[in-house]
Amino acid sequence: MSRQPDGPKPQDRPRRPRQVRLPGFISDEPVGLGDVIKRATTVVGIKPCSSCAKRAARLNSVVVFTRGSK
Repeated sequence: MSRQPDGPKPQDRPRRPRQVRLPGFISDEPVGLGDVIKRATTVVGIKPCSSCAKRAARLNSVVVFTRGSK
């Protein structure tokens, strides 16, 4: 019988969102992918719902756009 190490499993630990640097395209504050999609769909005329908010939060936890170096 094999014994597994104690402690948090990799899937139990919260992940940090992946940061993508886009020089000159965004403001100084980081913007999540979910927020970008929410803004784009609102501009097109799609009204957000509760599912959209959940999707945006999930995508924000996966990818964040930051300002790159100049």
